[in-house]
Amino acid sequence: MLSKIKNLNYLILFLTMLISFIGAAGLYSAAGGSYDPWASKHLIRMLAMLLMAIIIALIDIKIIFKYAYLLFILSLILLISVELIGVFGKGATRWINIFGLSLQPSELIKIFIIIALARFYHDLKYEEVRKIANLFLPFLILFLPFLFVAIQPDLGTALSILILGVFILFVCGIRIWKFILGISLVIISIPLMLNLLKPYQKDRVISFLNPDADVLGRGYQLIQSKIALGSGGLSGKGFLEGTQSYLQYLPEKQTDFIFTLIGEEFGFIGTIFIIFLFILLISTCFYISIKSNHIFGRIISIGVGSNIFIYVIMNISMVSGLMPVVGIPLPLVSYGGSVMLSIMISIGLVLNIELNSNLKKISYA
Repeated sequence: MLSKIKNLNYLILFLTMLISFIGAAGLYSAAGGSYDPWASKHLIRMLAMLLMAIIIALIDIKIIFKYAYLLFILSLILLISVELIGVFGKGATRWINIFGLSLQPSELIKIFIIIALARFYHDLKYEEVRKIANLFLPFLILFLPFLFVAIQPDLGTALSILILGVFILFVCGIRIWKFILGISLVIISIPLMLNLLKPYQKDRVISFLNPDADVLGRGYQLIQSKIALGSGGLSGKGFLEGTQSYLQYLPEKQTDFIFTLIGEEFGFIGTIFIIFLFILLISTCFYISIKSNHIFGRIISIGVGSNIFIYVIMNISMVSGLMPVVGIPLPLVSYGGSVMLSIMISIGLVLNIELNSNLKKISYA
């Protein structure tokens, strides 16, 4: 046990803590220079969940392997329960209350999708990967969460689940023509999907295409975000000096638009620094994937890195006006317990994979 603790990847732990502390500083500023209501809870969650990540890192990897499908099924049951006992908020039913804690199962299920796919492809021989019959279970593992998240409705998270699944299937060796066929089907079905969008989702698409058409209505969020980012300049206005935030022009500044607030106060240099930290964290996950001797560890590590990448690229693109506002937070920086819980579980798994990277094959515990 002590040797495992000594051999933990402390670079990952350091990066996780540093990004979280930057998030706490941003939340402190978002509250007008107060730890309440966001920064204090963010720090408490970070410390508690970081301890949980270390505990996950020390678990026998054979146990995680053995119960991979069960963990996915339990997370899917949680996701389905949103339809029965979910709490409505922000135009959708995405949360459930467990022992007084608000939980968003759609964020948690991403990591269990990764674990289930890793277990499935670990058991396959390379020549079996490309068989059509062996796409059925991965399709179910991806489609069922995608369907129930889209029903909530949460188009942004559903889209991120789909992209994550495509990433994993690609690295597992699925042939390119199957992806081309899938993309073609998606493009053909775009008119149908647009008709199924809720009114507020259509407004987000319209505001993305032409935010100036309604500057005080549906285009307001995006315009104010761009103003805040642009006004930060090279080095920013200074900590606690972000006028867009303090004058309440910037909506959802503690969650989806926290990157914008940091950009206003710390400028281009501050935003590039955050991006650099995420690149370093993602690259470390990919390095551990390459270093791992077993397929289970490779897929989990590259899946975790890809998941963090999707969070980061979608959030930054969203607040910069490069894609519609879809409600994707910036991991470890935005305020929210479910995303942090999902990321910390992921970090614990990657730490575990590195500790067991020398195993050539994993069997049941």
